[in-house]
Amino acid sequence: MTGRSYGGQSMVAPLRTVVVRRPGAELEGADPARWGYAGIPHQQTAGTEHDGLVQLLTADGIDVIAHDTALDGLSDAMFVHDPAFITDGGVIELRMGKPLRRGEETPLSTTLQTLGVPILGTITAPGVAEGGDLLWLRPDLLAVGQGFRTNADAFAQLSHLMPDVDLVPVGLPYHTGPAHCLHLMSLISMIDDDLAVAFRPLLPVPFLELLDDLGITIVDVPEAEVATHATNVLAVGPRRCIMLRNNPITVGRLIAAGCDVRTYKGDEITLKAEGGATCLTRPVLRM
Repeated sequence: MTGRSYGGQSMVAPLRTVVVRRPGAELEGADPARWGYAGIPHQQTAGTEHDGLVQLLTADGIDVIAHDTALDGLSDAMFVHDPAFITDGGVIELRMGKPLRRGEETPLSTTLQTLGVPILGTITAPGVAEGGDLLWLRPDLLAVGQGFRTNADAFAQLSHLMPDVDLVPVGLPYHTGPAHCLHLMSLISMIDDDLAVAFRPLLPVPFLELLDDLGITIVDVPEAEVATHATNVLAVGPRRCIMLRNNPITVGRLIAAGCDVRTYKGDEITLKAEGGATCLTRPVLRM
């Protein structure tokens, strides 16, 4: 990866470059019932919270790039993890499974191209896939959540675009339904090559068995902290992570596992808008 400006097929290798989008006018007045939010986010406060998250990233020496293309009416646009997927071969422009989010994909891939990331491919209809369902377990092994936002057709397209990567389907639960559906990364985040944080009760047994076979230990999230996004943890390096504050049990368990944990305030951008630290960031380069 030396000399490259993009890539790193890992969730945990040291994060060097990341794209973010500060919440803008498209967030103000968003209808919670339409967007699946817990409340109407306050734009100014959301921006301040987002600034705090960015400060945590820059303090770690990470190059933070702003994706500031105007995206009127796309209230979820700050969740830049989902419309695009970075591989060592370039960016795969995804096709959002949430119809309200269609239109985010090409502007984000254009921003990535300005950073020197080539287009590897594009997911086309009837395929749908979102970044929150794509979890690197190894550089040559990708877990793909199969649920409301990512389907079997997209799985096949991703397999074709990445012939050197083994893709593993992970069936996702119905839970509370399509309006408030779960991404795979709503249930599990990688913290190190051999460590994950997860809520086991909603993960399928074959996937848990795979993690065990790979030697991946799980830090268990208690049910009381699932709603506060304790499963949504951004690794900025092996066992160095950022997550939403007010998850004391999970934070304590991560520290006991040898992790350095920093937290951000996200009442508007996470608790109301339903997206955690991984959702708010699109890693571009890990090495």
